[in-house]
Order: sequence, then C-alpha cells, then structure tokens
Amino acid sequence: MNIELRRVTVEDKEILKNLLEKYDYEFSQWDNRDVNKLGLYGYDYLDCYWTEENRWAFFIVVDENLAGFVMVNDYPEVDEKTDYSLAEFFVMYKYRRNGIGKFVAMKVFDMFHGKWQLKRHPKNIASVHFWNKVISEYTGDNYKLVESYPNSEYDDGTLGDIFLFEN
Repeated sequence: MNIELRRVTVEDKEILKNLLEKYDYEFSQWDNRDVNKLGLYGYDYLDCYWTEENRWAFFIVVDENLAGFVMVNDYPEVDEKTDYSLAEFFVMYKYRRNGIGKFVAMKVFDMFHGKWQLKRHPKNIASVHFWNKVISEYTGDNYKLVESYPNSEYDDGTLGDIFLFEN
C-alpha cells in the first residue's frame, strides 16, 4: 500500500470542498450542525488556505486514490501558545482501521516541528481512542490532555478536549 500526502493546490480547491462536505456530514452526528439553505455545510475558512500564510491542506492519497485530507494551521483553538493546530483530519471509511490515519498523523507532525494543539469532540468515541493512541505513541506519553477545555465549544455546545504537545 502506497500512502502519500499531496499538497492541495488552488486548482484542487473544489475537490477539497467536496471532501469537506462528506467530513462535515459525518461530523454532524456529534456536533448536530445543520446544512444551509443550499443543503451544504460549507467551510468558512477554505479560501484562507490559499490567501493566508501558515495554512496547509493535504490530500491523503492511497494507491493513487483519494482517501481523505488533513489541514494544518497556526490558528489556536484555545488560549494556549502553540505553533500548529491540526484543524481538520478525515480518512474515508474504506481506508480506516488499517494504519493509514496513524501513518498520516505522524507524518504531518514530523513535517511541522514545534508546539501543537489538537481538538477532538468527546462524543466521537472512535476519534477519542484514535487520538489517545496516536498522540501517546508519537510523544512517548509526553503530552497534556485537557478534557472539556473552557471556551472550546463545538456547535452543539460540547466543550472540546485539547491535546498539547511538542515535537
């Protein structure tokens, strides 16, 4: 299996926009977000990935097939001084539970050295288990996890859990 991260170009923006809709549809089971009048979730910050510095979007490509995406920026989710935030992370169902997500997460962390923060929704139990395992392994258990971090609300009002670590 060949796993690659490919930088999303402005010409590929529509593809990322389409994948973000699938991601947001899945995520709506935890944050209870509704679609807009056009039947879409939308992603308010999509254009920022080509108009602002310090925003990076990558497609996850497995054997030349789109398998998801990962988005990184330097915009903090919470009031902690960090260099990078894992903004969005999506692996399509077909590609889950075979090490692709772990490989991609670790590769992205290795690409950007500094202080990281990562927010997860505590109701997304699969994500809770995934990030607990990946971050523990990546950092050798040298991280901080703040559950129900103040002022980290999702659309449903649930406070996010925040991982903080340095690489």
